[in-house]
Amino acid sequence: MNQQLKIAVLAGDGIGPEITRQALEVTKAICKKFGHNLQYEEGITGAWAIDAVGDPYPKETHELCMRSDAVLFGAIGDPKYDNDPTAKVRPEQGLLRMRKSLGLYANIRPVTTFPSLLHKSPLRADLVAGADFICIRELTGGLYFGRPQGRSEDGNTAYDTCIYTREEIERIIHLAYKFAGQRKKKVTLIDKANILASSRLWREITQEIALQYPDIETEYMFVDNAAMRIIQWPKSFDVLVTENLFGDILTDEASVITGSLGMLPSASIGIHTSVFEPIHGSYPQAAGKNIANPLAAILSAALMFEYAFEMMEEGALIREAVEASLTEKIVTEDIAGKGKAYSTSKVGEWIVAYINKK
Repeated sequence: MNQQLKIAVLAGDGIGPEITRQALEVTKAICKKFGHNLQYEEGITGAWAIDAVGDPYPKETHELCMRSDAVLFGAIGDPKYDNDPTAKVRPEQGLLRMRKSLGLYANIRPVTTFPSLLHKSPLRADLVAGADFICIRELTGGLYFGRPQGRSEDGNTAYDTCIYTREEIERIIHLAYKFAGQRKKKVTLIDKANILASSRLWREITQEIALQYPDIETEYMFVDNAAMRIIQWPKSFDVLVTENLFGDILTDEASVITGSLGMLPSASIGIHTSVFEPIHGSYPQAAGKNIANPLAAILSAALMFEYAFEMMEEGALIREAVEASLTEKIVTEDIAGKGKAYSTSKVGEWIVAYINKK
């Protein structure tokens, strides 16, 4: 069925423009193949936007996102801000403001292993082979947004506040059960309920909601135990759900076990629109060199078709093309090993050609 897709493209900083360009070319190829009408518009964000207009998430960019069905996002971050703790305006502030103003309440990271990359995993192949789980991280509450936050007048004391409301917790727990219902029917809540009052509220609400999903197994786990289990027994998980700070750390840990950070996409589900982005950072050392791995950005486009537009066949074809590129060893230097390394654009072109031939 022909459909109109309106997307915003925010390439961002570092390698963002290079990888996003490939994801956009793949998106165009899919739309052409399936007869969809693609409308896209580009906007600025991050360090690029600070340099241009003094704001990491300008009003014009926000308006563009609000009138789009989905946002294809690159990466944010620049060393000149990372290395200056006194900087008043930072690229990451734009990301936090975008999450809050678009109502992006849940970050979803699928953690899947690729057979051809098992040798790149820091874990033994028998531990990680077949691991397939989803991390769902709450994005708009917790320590990152709680107030008061700041420093004392003399600068010698700093404080942050972790706040969660029932509404924030309920909507993401329901989302976790929805995903589990489509998968292996198991939800693991990760918290620190033995110490933190906010975690006790998470656990209490999850226990209430679990009764509404009797066919789904519910597991409760402290965050320190979960950090170990992801390494020791990653295949034991199906859907993990947790608060903002724990999720930030655990999702990065989980992503490393697959063998390449450059392979993993993510989706941030929102009230107004949803954002699709690779989980890796802006990797400024590689910017402009045409060597960055575009596959996470391309797989983020696959998630966009599936989650924003419910186009499963389109998403599946992108995944098939990515798997084929790995099998044929058309890969960038981060996963090429001793084999030939291809450029960012060559990998993207190969995947587009594969889609066109199908």
